[in-house]
Amino acid sequence: MLVLGTRLKDTPVMSLQTGTRLASTSHPLINPANLKILAFELDGPLLTEKPSFLRVADIRELSGVGMIIDSSDELIGLDDVIKVKELYNLGFTLIGMNVIDEHKKKLGKVDNYTIETSNFVIEQLNVKHGILRGLTDTGLLIHRSQITEINDNEIIVKSTAKKIRAEPVMEAVRHEYVNPFRRPAGQPESTDTSN
Repeated sequence: MLVLGTRLKDTPVMSLQTGTRLASTSHPLINPANLKILAFELDGPLLTEKPSFLRVADIRELSGVGMIIDSSDELIGLDDVIKVKELYNLGFTLIGMNVIDEHKKKLGKVDNYTIETSNFVIEQLNVKHGILRGLTDTGLLIHRSQITEINDNEIIVKSTAKKIRAEPVMEAVRHEYVNPFRRPAGQPESTDTSN
């Protein structure tokens, strides 16, 4: 199922064992190398460790009541999983990143993203144009296959602009066009005077 990334912010984390709310999600830890969410940072008064995280591998189900996990034993601290600590220290945030094409043309900023909940991979980026262009335009949807590079400052995507041909199209067409009403030059019309 595809959901918007902002829909998963402040999502309750529910324990299947006790049937209670353990915490809520604050923001995802996204791996910029593959645009996959590894874990969610959590907020809540019942957390014993700050910061605490929930790995997406430990989510049993995502439903209308929230993210359902087995028990509070699934919640981890910063030093429990090396990859979680690396991503947390990296501080990568997808929302607000500049998006440009291969020709360095600015397309806008990431406003939201779409996640496939079966594997928590980010499938699409919702890109919003700047203020002036945003008044007349709704924005862009960029599929993950269009992304060529993600660096510290921006996301670079494939350009959709066509390459301009060296010779004009009309010039090529004009040479191939034959007027059926015009006879080739050098052949005068014959007149029949026998009648």
